Amino acid sequence: MSQGPFPIRPLCLCVALAVHGMAFAQQAVTDNTALPAVKVEGKSAKTKTYTAEDNSTATPLGLSLRETPQSVSVITQQRIQDQGLLNITDVVANVTGLAVHQYETNRAQFTARGFDINNIMIDGVPTTWNQAWSSGEIFSSLAMYDRVEAVRGATGLTTGAGDPGAAINMIRKRATATTLTGTAELQLGTHDKRRVMADVGTALNADKTIRARFIAEYNEEGSETRLIERKTKTGLATFEADLTPRTLLSGGVSRQENDSTGAMWGGLPVWYADGTRTNWDQSTTTSSDWVRWNSTYTNYFAALEHRFDSGWRVKASFSRGERVGDAYLSYLSGAPDRTTGLGMNYFNAYYKPQTDQNDLNVQASGPFEAFGRTHELSVGYTRSSQKFLSQTRAGDFGAAPNFNAWNPSWIPAPQWGALAFYSDGRTKQEGLYAASKLSLADPLKLILGARVSKYEQVASDSANPVKVKDEVTPYAGIVFDATKDISVYASYTSIFQPQSVRDINRKTLDPIKGKAIEAGVKGAFLNGKLNATAAVFHIEQDGLGQSTGENIPGTTPPETAYRASKGATSKGFELELNGEISQGWNASVGYSQFRAKDAAGVDFNSIYPRKTLKLFTTYQLPGAFSAVTVGGGVNYESESYTDATNPVGVVQRIEQKGFALVNLMARYEFSRQLSLQVNASNLTDKRYFRMFAAFDQQTIGTGREVSATLRYQY
Repeated sequence: MSQGPFPIRPLCLCVALAVHGMAFAQQAVTDNTALPAVKVEGKSAKTKTYTAEDNSTATPLGLSLRETPQSVSVITQQRIQDQGLLNITDVVANVTGLAVHQYETNRAQFTARGFDINNIMIDGVPTTWNQAWSSGEIFSSLAMYDRVEAVRGATGLTTGAGDPGAAINMIRKRATATTLTGTAELQLGTHDKRRVMADVGTALNADKTIRARFIAEYNEEGSETRLIERKTKTGLATFEADLTPRTLLSGGVSRQENDSTGAMWGGLPVWYADGTRTNWDQSTTTSSDWVRWNSTYTNYFAALEHRFDSGWRVKASFSRGERVGDAYLSYLSGAPDRTTGLGMNYFNAYYKPQTDQNDLNVQASGPFEAFGRTHELSVGYTRSSQKFLSQTRAGDFGAAPNFNAWNPSWIPAPQWGALAFYSDGRTKQEGLYAASKLSLADPLKLILGARVSKYEQVASDSANPVKVKDEVTPYAGIVFDATKDISVYASYTSIFQPQSVRDINRKTLDPIKGKAIEAGVKGAFLNGKLNATAAVFHIEQDGLGQSTGENIPGTTPPETAYRASKGATSKGFELELNGEISQGWNASVGYSQFRAKDAAGVDFNSIYPRKTLKLFTTYQLPGAFSAVTVGGGVNYESESYTDATNPVGVVQRIEQKGFALVNLMARYEFSRQLSLQVNASNLTDKRYFRMFAAFDQQTIGTGREVSATLRYQY
């Protein structure tokens, strides 16, 4: 039997362990037994390094990187500054095993190990991420974040529903400063780039028990592509208040506004009408001079945390996210005549998507003693509710003029109709979870966890509501310390993805199941300053609905019947090295390689590269030249492709051969407070493109860019 959304049996052990653990912890205090310190979420990464102490993305336990039985990458604040990373897309492009598929100028898909990444979190809370509608997510500024964690593999224990490729967690900057501190940056660059940023933190009272931090950033830039201009405004106001020596109240609000003109909806045509390939200039656009694609994202957040004498910690957090899009768009499709440029069509449309999301999380974690050893336990409840509404205005369509000599003013803005309903939906997800780190022996740790989820989704554009009850997501990992510096590990992780299609008997198909098996070796060297990982992985995603070619009897209009199929498999390996190799020499090196095939043995998502190399390093010169830091790196992606039918009916392969982008940086420190840094990306101006496979279009990658940043810290 079950009561409410959660079954009793799968959680009996979790609850029993929680009570048992707290009882042991309290007894330990009574007996004056020493307990280990509990790590606090939100700590900054180590100063001026490429390593971090712990992560809370893979599990709610706050394990160190070496203790986590999955591949984890942390992009620290120092690396963000050294590489000149400005938004989440920049980060993903530089994380081991992750890739950015920029198929439009304002939309992209993040990928890992052959699967899409839809699990994006802020401080461990999953946020709205709908690349189909795009409310500016790919331009999310890093100004308000201390670091970014990326866990590869399935992450159902912490994220609930999703795909088994990876999860990304953006950790906010905190109001920890007890004296007035701050950073100011001024940046200028190619394509009329102008950026200013200020970050100030201080205590607000004499006892320094109330602290605040304020961050503001303004960025604007053009592009090699005609018409495109982007302006972003980002702000964060956050506080922390010590209500007691063991009770912390924190909260704040953040907002980002994205104003983008000249955006391309879709890409450039791959073929001419005669079936020959096109070769467009970098500046070519399909946009019109009235096009704009704007968005805002406002996030309110608060948390209350109390630490007990026993070492246990209880934390409750709430956040509300509000996303609004405002898009006047023009879409060009078809294949132009090589000589006349005619043959394409335009479609002008307006959309106003709005998403409101509320998230609640309550968690208790701490140590307990059993069988003469100290262990750690974390239990919690999470609830997320989301409402989506999209409105539209009537636009127009017709035959496009000569695209070979395209003038963005040739298609005027339509006489827009009144705002009208387009689509809406509601999604609610609840989860009850427990995870424990069991010390089986001094060198041997067992990490066990489970999550029980309830998921509901109703959408106006789908006749079938999705309801998933009592979905159990297990987590298991083992870590063995072979030496004081090296550990070996293995893990089994899982995740689920609900689907709305039905079978011939009108039963909604079970969720798609993703599971990942991983094994590897991790090392922490030079007193934790240098981390290394070597891992092999095997991911399976099963249960994907495939059409049977039949209609469900009695459905009007006719509804296609689906059946669950054996899905996709991805397997490969990854190598990663991060940290300080020697004094003044930081490096990050990551290589990933995998094969991804469906049940028939055919490559799936072949537009995603199978091999990637991410390399970046900096070196601070010694002695009299210590004011100078130089660095650089290479990002390599192997070939990617898709097969499509050209305008004359012949199936052809659209392929992007493997390529490498070279990046350089140099910094001069006039004093401990003032520095000047120059960054150059895609130094060789390498030309490459991304594919929009469903529509036989392509988007040309970003060319050479150079920027100079003046930074003052006090």
